[in-house]
Amino acid sequence: MQYQRIKTISDYHKLMGLPGPQHPLISLINFKTYPDLNHDKPLHLFYDFYAVSVKRDFDAKMKYGQLEHDFDDGVMFFIAPGQVFSIELGTVTNAKHAGWTLLIHPDFFWNTPLAKGIKKYEFFDYKVNESLFISEKEEATIVSILENIDNEYNTNTDIFSQQIIISQIETLLNYSERFYQRQFITRKKANHQILGKFEEVLEFYFEGEVSSLPTVQFVAGQLNLSSGYLNTVLKTITGLSTQQHIHEKLIEKAKIKLSTTELSVTEIAYELGFEHPQSFSKLFKNKTNQTPLEFRAGFH
Repeated sequence: MQYQRIKTISDYHKLMGLPGPQHPLISLINFKTYPDLNHDKPLHLFYDFYAVSVKRDFDAKMKYGQLEHDFDDGVMFFIAPGQVFSIELGTVTNAKHAGWTLLIHPDFFWNTPLAKGIKKYEFFDYKVNESLFISEKEEATIVSILENIDNEYNTNTDIFSQQIIISQIETLLNYSERFYQRQFITRKKANHQILGKFEEVLEFYFEGEVSSLPTVQFVAGQLNLSSGYLNTVLKTITGLSTQQHIHEKLIEKAKIKLSTTELSVTEIAYELGFEHPQSFSKLFKNKTNQTPLEFRAGFH
């Protein structure tokens, strides 16, 4: 499978059969303006720019890896430069289109707070199946901001335009972050299921022959989640990051081995996947305020 790189926003407009953008570094597209689309084969793409989309009743499927997502009522998703995905359009008439897509090249943020600040919005690293499901009220808020951007984009071209649009984009991202936090809270059952499966993955990992420490990326991959999404779920439920959870599990396993076996500290470190025993001893001391040998001495 080969992925097609879309380098510029103008290239995206050509791909979708749209007129050229008014600005080379930013474009806001109302789905009602899309022509009828007909692609017999899936499009495998990655962009050199950011994309923020809000879609409703969009007759298409998107895939990230092997995960598929249907768009129905009130969905937002966010794509960062270099994020690969596939879209299956089939035949989509513009009567079925509802929503907006905002495309922003990173150069548009140059010399503004969002040049670095956009990195704090972790949802750009989420997978397509981790979309934001918004209520009608939330959608109205998002659309209102997009309409403000659209108005500025189409009617004003003075020295204030870019900064006003940047301000509106930041507002859009802040509301999106708020709505994501609401989603993490309201989906408690699903999130606790993720926590349970996360624990199972770690248990299974340490039951086998361990050759290295489990990484955040490995665990997230086993759960078919992005590392950012998993991290936010765990922090919402427990207050601990994914890495902190892995460390807690390491200490738990280390305590069992120290108290129930005669293995040396070095042997335990290697069995848990540490490359250097000193790293194990340092982590253990940081987490327990005891060295491994001091902990073991308490059982004799």
